[in-house]
Amino acid sequence: MKKEEAAEVLSINGREVRVTHPDKLYFSRQTKASKLDLVRYYLSVAPGALAGIKDRPIVLKRFVNGADAEAFYQKRAPEERPPWLRTVTLSFPSGRTAEELVVDDAAGLAWIVNLGCIELHPHPVRSSDLEHPDELRVDLDPGPGVDWADVRTVALEVKAFLEEMDLRGWPKTSGSRGMHVNVRIEPRWTFGEVRRAAVALSRAVGRRVPALASSKWWKEERHGVFLDYNQNAKDRTTCSAYSVRPLPDARVSTPLHWHEIPDCEPSDFTILTVPKRFAEIGDPHAGMNAAPGSLERLLELASKDEAEGLGDAPWPPHFRKMEGEAPRVAPSRAKSAAKKAGAKPPRTKMPLLVIANSPNKDAALAGLERWKSKYPEAASLLAVDDVLVDSMRGRSSTWTRIRVNLRHVPEALRPPQETPDPDDDPTREWRAIWASKNKTPASKKAPRASKNVPSASNDDV
Repeated sequence: MKKEEAAEVLSINGREVRVTHPDKLYFSRQTKASKLDLVRYYLSVAPGALAGIKDRPIVLKRFVNGADAEAFYQKRAPEERPPWLRTVTLSFPSGRTAEELVVDDAAGLAWIVNLGCIELHPHPVRSSDLEHPDELRVDLDPGPGVDWADVRTVALEVKAFLEEMDLRGWPKTSGSRGMHVNVRIEPRWTFGEVRRAAVALSRAVGRRVPALASSKWWKEERHGVFLDYNQNAKDRTTCSAYSVRPLPDARVSTPLHWHEIPDCEPSDFTILTVPKRFAEIGDPHAGMNAAPGSLERLLELASKDEAEGLGDAPWPPHFRKMEGEAPRVAPSRAKSAAKKAGAKPPRTKMPLLVIANSPNKDAALAGLERWKSKYPEAASLLAVDDVLVDSMRGRSSTWTRIRVNLRHVPEALRPPQETPDPDDDPTREWRAIWASKNKTPASKKAPRASKNVPSASNDDV
């Protein structure tokens, strides 16, 4: 039997934190970094990382076997935890509640990293007021093949628009392919009102740079950079400042000054480079709390959009249907109101093929490349936005589905739907069990994933 590796005990501001399996590789592909390396990274940028999570309930996204393995979400605070870690009780759209951790100091930060929390996922509220966010989050999520230069351009457009709304944005790289712009606001508005303001912002930026940006929720309708307004819905979280992302180069979601945006590259910011940057220039977001802004002008814009006939935008699938929301179904599957009334109207259906299903995103992407090699003529006709890479919500984790939209491929050249390669949908088994218990065909209706599990952030895609 292999001898268990000794724990490393760190003394952090008078508190002891045990780092178990300190030499376990958490990054092993491009960057080599152990669990202890990850803990030390977070301690080196602790003032900045804590600024993003302090006094906020936090969802634990745990990579217990490192960045290359599957993660799972844990909302409820572990029962065995230090007495100096506090918790608050959150309620969710499902009606359930959970006691979540609140991390206020460097020792608590090191403790959750030891649990395998490579990323940090705080809610946009403070522990003293869990129903009124103090942060509006602008998530710029580029579609497949979208140039990084376009992301930067859209970010600068967001900055200009926010200033017109008397708001200040604080930019950071997402640590993946996108960018985040956080806006500190007065905690006067509900989650629904903050999301409504985010919808108005997303639509406005889409109108200003229509060739580069989109506020369309359904991926088959998007193009360019998607402004994900739903990151402001209650129960949604995104990675916070100085979060490490589970990419081969151990990339970091890094706060920036606006003057850095035109020349920044996301690959420049990793656990190897960010500590030096932090030591030299400090935290570009250090002044974020000084002047919270008002949503009044954004909400006025939302009212104007609504008066002109723009209804509510689609919500995430695990939320109840909202008043004024359009039918929550992808356009390729939508049925018109006339059909509901008994008529048989014309219906435009997007020619979508499912190419791959896998818990492993790299395996799914490899399946896409095999499909392209098999059908090179059809593949050559696909636009950037015709490849849809979806991070799907599972019971306690996410998985990847890849589809292609053949709208630009002539019918005579369209390949048939084949068995996806790979075809490892991790929800298929429990959906079949549920269907058999309820005597319903598994393909027709299945339960939603556990409502205790947040959907994946789009920047994970």
